[in-house]
Amino acid sequence: MSRVGNKTIVLPSKVSVKAGAAGLVTVEGPKGKLEWTLPAGVNLEVRESVLAVTRTSEDRRSRAMHGTARAIINNLVKGVSDGFTKSLEIQGTGFRAAVKGDKLDLSVGKSHPVLHPIPATLQVTVTDNTKIRVDGIDRQLVGQFAADVRSYYPPEPYKGKGIRYAGEQVRRKAGKSVQ
Repeated sequence: MSRVGNKTIVLPSKVSVKAGAAGLVTVEGPKGKLEWTLPAGVNLEVRESVLAVTRTSEDRRSRAMHGTARAIINNLVKGVSDGFTKSLEIQGTGFRAAVKGDKLDLSVGKSHPVLHPIPATLQVTVTDNTKIRVDGIDRQLVGQFAADVRSYYPPEPYKGKGIRYAGEQVRRKAGKSVQ
C-alpha cells in the first residue's frame, strides 16, 4: 500500500492532462507543456479535475513505481502551473557570476572563467554578482542545473567559501592551532 501513490492530484484551472497510448502523459498549462512516460504496471485515470494513479498488479516493481509515478506527475502539474525555483549564493572574495548569452560565467578562484551552458527551457538571472536564481517548469532540470553549478566550488568548511544553496548552513571547522 503506497501512501503517496493513493493520494489524488487536484488539477488547477487552466491545466489539462492527457493520458495517451503507451503510457505517454502530456501536461499543458500557462507556463508550458511537459511530457512523461508512465512505467510499466502503473496507470493514470483522468476524471474531470482529479487525477488518480493506480497500479495494475501487486508485484514488487509496480508497488515501487506507484508512489514515484504519482510524485512525478504531481511535479509536472505544479511545474506547468507555478514553476520551480532554486537560488544559489556565491561567497568568497573575488567570486562572481554573470549571464553571457546562453552561458553562465563563473569566476570562482580557478585560473580560467567557468562557462556553464544554460538549457533553453531554463531562465537564469544573476543579481549583485553573487546571487543566482534558476527558474523553470521541469523540477528535475532546475535541480540538476543548480547542483551542477554548485559542484564547481562546493562550500568548504574552513573559510566557508564556495557556491551554496540559499539558506544552506555550512558547518565550520576549526583551523590548525599553534601549540
